[in-house]
Amino acid sequence: MFDADGVLQNHPGGWIAAAEPYFGERALEFLQRSYEAELPTLVGEGDHLALVAATLAEFGLTVPVGDVYRDIWLGMEPAAASLAVVRALRDRGYGVHLGTNQERYRAAHMREVLGYDALFDVSCYSCELGAAKPDLAFFSEAARRIGAEPPAILFIDDNAQNVTAARIAGLAAEQWCLDDGHDVLLDLLGRNGVTGL
Repeated sequence: MFDADGVLQNHPGGWIAAAEPYFGERALEFLQRSYEAELPTLVGEGDHLALVAATLAEFGLTVPVGDVYRDIWLGMEPAAASLAVVRALRDRGYGVHLGTNQERYRAAHMREVLGYDALFDVSCYSCELGAAKPDLAFFSEAARRIGAEPPAILFIDDNAQNVTAARIAGLAAEQWCLDDGHDVLLDLLGRNGVTGL
């Protein structure tokens, strides 16, 4: 089971650069405030676009919320090398799953525009599970949906806190991010018994 941001996809230039055309020197402030407001939406509560609109109003911006959302939240690009690993694993008979914290609009974009539903056997979006990493409930519900006992699932995430939580929940878990390089990822997979790549 793979995390998305930082593992399967990245934000070229970074989040701050994406926000700067709208917020200038206050880009980081906007992102921090938006992240705090977004937390309930990661477990399926509330409407993220409405929250972004409210935050825009607080900053005195009158630009369309859809434009801001598109340019900041939907600016991620799949990492071709990561997706190649996913396809190779599936070609060799492994079940490959997605385990990610997302609000419903971004989850829909990943499903429909990026095509992740066709790429993964089971997609576990926090907004649909009703729990977000590092909550242990995320991992237990993901295992239930995958249909496997937690020790049979290897989880790859770029966040150390999420990796620790996954291990507490009984999963095998490794920390890895795109900057580490895919040779390191393949080595981690091999050390966990995932062979043939």
